[in-house]
Amino acid sequence: MKLIFELSRKGRKGYSLPVLDVPEINLEDYLGDYFRQELNFPQVSELDVIRHYTNLSKLNYSVDTNFYPLGSCSMKYNPKICEELSRWEEFASIHPMTPEEFAQGSLEIIYKLKELLKELGGFSEVCLQPAAGAQGELLGLLLIRAYHRDRGKEHKRKILIPDSAHGTNPASAVICGFEVITVKSDANGELDWKDFSEKLDEDTAGLMITNPNTLGIFERKIKDMADALHEKGALLYMDGANFNALVGIAKPGLWGVDVMHFNLHKTFGTPHGGGGPGGGALGVSEKLKPYLPVPQVEFDGERYFLNWENPKSVGKVLAYFGHFGVMLRALAYILIYGQEISNVAKYAVLNARYLRHLLKDQLVDPYKHVPCMHEFVLSASNLAKYDVRAIDVAKALLDYGFYAPTVYFPLIVKEALMIEPTETESIDTLEAFAKALEEIIKCAKENPQKIKSAPEKTPVRRIKEAEANRNPVLRYPFRSS
Repeated sequence: MKLIFELSRKGRKGYSLPVLDVPEINLEDYLGDYFRQELNFPQVSELDVIRHYTNLSKLNYSVDTNFYPLGSCSMKYNPKICEELSRWEEFASIHPMTPEEFAQGSLEIIYKLKELLKELGGFSEVCLQPAAGAQGELLGLLLIRAYHRDRGKEHKRKILIPDSAHGTNPASAVICGFEVITVKSDANGELDWKDFSEKLDEDTAGLMITNPNTLGIFERKIKDMADALHEKGALLYMDGANFNALVGIAKPGLWGVDVMHFNLHKTFGTPHGGGGPGGGALGVSEKLKPYLPVPQVEFDGERYFLNWENPKSVGKVLAYFGHFGVMLRALAYILIYGQEISNVAKYAVLNARYLRHLLKDQLVDPYKHVPCMHEFVLSASNLAKYDVRAIDVAKALLDYGFYAPTVYFPLIVKEALMIEPTETESIDTLEAFAKALEEIIKCAKENPQKIKSAPEKTPVRRIKEAEANRNPVLRYPFRSS
């Protein structure tokens, strides 16, 4: 497809302005050196522009058009009613500096979402400021650091993290000045209790764990972990990336979890990806409540207000109060389900287990003796003798109209494919996906070169992954005419 700059023809216009009723000016007289002749803006008609962007939209892959089994990212369908509500002028046009007395409706929305998340997570308080899950992690670790400093426990500098953790976990810990200590997983895919016990000491600030973990396996000793940590004066951080498997059924706060971020896009149907905005709401136990960012939205029985009184606060992590449009979508999503929100988790787990069953004879299942929750990890190591790898299987799926699952993660599974169907997919989609994988694996055994050269039907064929990452082309090469 030609880019808009390549469609340019001198003299074409995409609009017509009315005759000026003020004197014309020469921009160069006012802008001087800032006026850049070399930009060479395209000259295209309105029809050129419409066709260009319409054709571009056809190249986009989205959950609205096809199955998106991206493991550990919960790429679920976003209900359009939530999108419509967020675009109402009454919500979209309000300025964050609007005085409280004129923003009661918006403050009520923030407050009600906060209260519902507290209930769903079993926490004492929730902060909605974080702009994304990773920033929620950052804030959670800042709270842990503030908690220990406030008690004169500066020596608590170690954060224990499982070897199956999301990459953001150790990154967030290091950014906050902690030392990362890796804890092994056991044969069941859970945290190795012996290794955990040996590494937990008086210098431990906390444990970061995902539950269900990134293998899609539930950490059954989560309450024992909390007790052991608290006995050492340490805290338990739970990565809420996989809360989609628990929502409406289990409350991490009741397990002894001290802090957990909610990925609003993964669990509560707000937009995912595309550069944001996102939402990484943070739930905390009573002991971390004094360190939360300000302001918090409160209700005194008559009015909603911004509470700035928190002398031990770690400060703000985002301008104003958070991404309001995302909060609105999340609140609408929760209210749509109401008392039946547990169906989200029930069907997410059911879909994952059914799809895992369909694929049991196609790839290696390293934890087949352990039930999965909302996602599962298979290995393409059985295709190595045909010189076919997980990346080849993923690329071949594109030719069948399916997005590829996460590959090579978690790192503890060789040739990993991490598959998460989410609760929004039908049995027909799951069976079609399984059939596509079955055909791909059959082809890998009979004609491996065909799989290694896939995809063949996509607008962009297989690229050199390393080169594309090291030398990305991020802008159009402007040239003067």
